[in-house]
Amino acid sequence: MIVNTLYEALQHSLKSFSNRTAFSLWRGAEVTYSEVGERVKQIHQMLADADIHPGDRVAILSSSVPNWGVAYFAITSAGYVVVPIMPDFTSEDIDRIVEHSDTKALFVSDKLFSKLSKDTADKLNLVVRTKNLGIIAQNVKGGKGTTRIPEPDDLAAIIYTSGTTSQPKGVMLTHYNLCSQLEMIDKLFMVYPEDIFLSVLPLAHTYECTIGLLLAFSHGCHVVYLDKAPTVSILLPALKEVRPTIMLTVPLIIEKIYRGAVLNKFTSSAFMRTIYKVGFIRRFLHRMAGKTLTKTFGGRVRFFGIGGAKLDTTVEQFLLEAKFIYDIGYGLTETAPLLAGAVDGMLRLGSTGPLLQGVQGRIENPNSEGIGELVVKSPSQMIGYYKNEEATKAVFTEDGWFRTGDLACFDKDGWLYIKGRLKNMILGPSGENIYPEDIESVLNQHVFITESLVTEHEGHLVALVNFDMDAIKARYEELVDDLEEKTEEWAKVRDEVMADIKQWINGKVNRNSRITEVVEEKEEFVKTPSKKIRRFMYDGRGKKKD
Repeated sequence: MIVNTLYEALQHSLKSFSNRTAFSLWRGAEVTYSEVGERVKQIHQMLADADIHPGDRVAILSSSVPNWGVAYFAITSAGYVVVPIMPDFTSEDIDRIVEHSDTKALFVSDKLFSKLSKDTADKLNLVVRTKNLGIIAQNVKGGKGTTRIPEPDDLAAIIYTSGTTSQPKGVMLTHYNLCSQLEMIDKLFMVYPEDIFLSVLPLAHTYECTIGLLLAFSHGCHVVYLDKAPTVSILLPALKEVRPTIMLTVPLIIEKIYRGAVLNKFTSSAFMRTIYKVGFIRRFLHRMAGKTLTKTFGGRVRFFGIGGAKLDTTVEQFLLEAKFIYDIGYGLTETAPLLAGAVDGMLRLGSTGPLLQGVQGRIENPNSEGIGELVVKSPSQMIGYYKNEEATKAVFTEDGWFRTGDLACFDKDGWLYIKGRLKNMILGPSGENIYPEDIESVLNQHVFITESLVTEHEGHLVALVNFDMDAIKARYEELVDDLEEKTEEWAKVRDEVMADIKQWINGKVNRNSRITEVVEEKEEFVKTPSKKIRRFMYDGRGKKKD
């Protein structure tokens, strides 16, 4: 069924799937579609009593629980505008977003309520606990708020991007933007009422919200929430018990699994490192690991979506050789989010697949290799940034196409390959384009590296790296007990490791991408709530900028 507003999506599912389970907490209570409808009515009454009217902003600051989705549908189906806020935002960011968006009511989880300043809370008409829909604070009572069935072109959501600064960028998405995404995704991959989603990403993440909430709900699926960080100790038993058919992840999750459970195991000794280099042996080992991984994820996953950032090529090669079912997607918050995607059976190493049906794309100012900025036109592209005409104007071409800010190219069949962010590109001494993300993808294959960041310093490329100390200690067994405390020994090992990394990477990249220096970044890289490194915080030698 094609819907044009979230009100229509809600009504369709309440009518079609009333007795089915919509949401549940892992090892917790379940909520049927019928119960979702009753809670939506309850929220409408609460907001009306707090004098909330169509067009007013209502924010959600909460961990992923069943009432997150209930609140989302209650807000959008009544003509209000939802403002999802990432739980990992700082207190300052949250206060700024609430003020900038003109939010009048807030749904919040108990743990996150303390992030809200008293001054900000006191300005809100209503604050509601997501756990049980109990009222925490109500500064306006006896109001005469109203509701209105929204139109397709009405504003549905304002979503603040991960890089929030003193000039917030709130992405404005209409009902039509969001509903067009559901139609486009249906043409790529069909979802059925019998599907069980296990949700491990924040619902305020557009990727999780659109596919893991809106798409799932519109098809009558059951979504299970952890309400806890997806650590290994939590995730493994949850996978075993839930046995999901659909999951959404970001590359960081699967890359950690690969490096921790696969790469370290296959490079733990000189013998294993030697045989692992042999192609047919590596593929055999990967196939065995793939069978184990499939069982670990419950044994019946038929859609394992990876999006939100570029997937490391080596990790993707492992997934392909392991015959582990996975699906790749590319998009942005500004496009609600998907623009391109590939599912099992149509995957190509390093590609995000073709553009979705309904999306047009072109490469602007391509170089000799056909690489340039990807510019798109999609029914799901935002109408602009809230209260920021200058930023809105900058991301749209004169003919109304959206500038993604990503460097990309298409192959002869129309498959899209993302090379990195335009603003991250480094101009080499001879005018050549250097894509740091490509170098980092190779660096991250090194057994001693967990993460890396390539920067420029005085015309030279510098690799900032986080060491995998477990892997280093496994290699230098005689120092394993207190390696980092043995100053002289550790200094010698570190120099040796850095030299090894430099020689290794420079043997795998072209001349223009060779690293001059490797610098240890002792602390984990600072990341956005969507787990991307905040590159702007690091200068050429790794020191955080003020």
